[in-house]
Amino acid sequence: MLACALVFAGAARADKIILKNGRKIIAYNVVEDGDKIRYETSAGQLALPKSIVDHIEKGGLLPPMGSPAAAGASLNLEPPEPAATAIESEIDKNAVHDGSVDRNYISNLENGAGAGGEKAMQAARAHLAASRFEMVKGDLERALTDARQAVFYAPEDPATLMELAYLYLRRSEFKQSLEYLERAKRYAPKSPDVYKLEGWTYYGLNRPDQAVAEWKKSLALRPDSEVQAALDKALRDKNEEENYRENESTHFQLKYNGAAEPGLAREVLHTLEGHYQQIESELNFSPPDPIGVVLYTQEGFSDITRAPGWVGALNDGRIRVPVQGLSVVNSELSRILRHELTHSFIQQKTHGRAPTWIQEGVAQWMEGKRSDESAAVLVQVYAAGQSAPLAQLEGSWMRLPGPMASYAYAWALANVEYIVQTQGMGDIERILDRLAAGPATEQAVREVLHDDYADLVQATAEYLKKNYGR
Repeated sequence: MLACALVFAGAARADKIILKNGRKIIAYNVVEDGDKIRYETSAGQLALPKSIVDHIEKGGLLPPMGSPAAAGASLNLEPPEPAATAIESEIDKNAVHDGSVDRNYISNLENGAGAGGEKAMQAARAHLAASRFEMVKGDLERALTDARQAVFYAPEDPATLMELAYLYLRRSEFKQSLEYLERAKRYAPKSPDVYKLEGWTYYGLNRPDQAVAEWKKSLALRPDSEVQAALDKALRDKNEEENYRENESTHFQLKYNGAAEPGLAREVLHTLEGHYQQIESELNFSPPDPIGVVLYTQEGFSDITRAPGWVGALNDGRIRVPVQGLSVVNSELSRILRHELTHSFIQQKTHGRAPTWIQEGVAQWMEGKRSDESAAVLVQVYAAGQSAPLAQLEGSWMRLPGPMASYAYAWALANVEYIVQTQGMGDIERILDRLAAGPATEQAVREVLHDDYADLVQATAEYLKKNYGR
């Protein structure tokens, strides 16, 4: 069965890289190479200094990597790792131990810290340790609270400022991230990490020229494969778009190939603005920053995105769509624009924490797709006990062959359709809000629907059988 092939052939063996500060990185093809640990994620091959790695845990199944929406949604970089003194290491151990944050210990350090000096720096370090622990757990709200407290006690410490900026970056709150990075740069003008993070921030703000400039500064100070990969991608964008025309509207900044019809560009913006209002109402959310859109020839789209042949458009922070041969926005292009715009809303509403099955399920629902054509096959696969568990569809899907990707999209839509048709769009909105606060996806689903993944899958199969069965 197709689903069985999806689960077993589409998944890769995953490893865990455990850093000395307790952080865990899920990756695959992890190898030791001299003083580096090299590994792969959806962003490509990355590397870490071996000196900051505690150990590597082998095994486990990694969900298929790389969905069009999720590829840009996940920020594949680690926060700066400054060397810790013996005292700082001791504070880290005392602030977080036995699987939890010792709030009493942190509170004791805060006594007298208001006057500044060594006490304040110790309190800041303890809050940083707590922040990193909460981030590993996935609770970005608590992590952000602790990082803010750390900056309160150490407002001129560049490492502390960068930690807070990094968290804002992970939440896709780019303007706030840039504010703290600029402050960090005043105190550490030769830190490659400041320029590295600023590059990501400018890229998120749809300012690729400035991102390129910052990443070049970072590489001039220190070689970094992560930065080099990001720079190479941004330079491909820059070179491709050198002679592109520009247009904009209230919520969008658009670039388009000079060979395209100017009237098409205007019509695309008009169509996107209409979709924006509808999605804004459905999800009860307004993205704070303008959304970038690029219209390509088919060749330009393939060269820049390097996506599989089954990908018809892509959203990696910017909406990228091939429009070769079109002079007006037809129904198919309008549908694609609505789908990709939904990804932008979900990405920003959840701070990049929505899994692929929710991203793609909601995007298909918003574009108007329903499960009528796929229901019979999905029910048959479920009845045979071979449906893909939702946990296997949380990762990205770029490595899937076309038929397997089609199954994944159909099953994602079916689960979202069941939720909307039986519980209402309000429950989708509440799940997205829970995800933004940090819980794992199944926990967020359970908090809203009072069902775990197994319950949801069973209910979805019953819904399909009841509504589309013959």
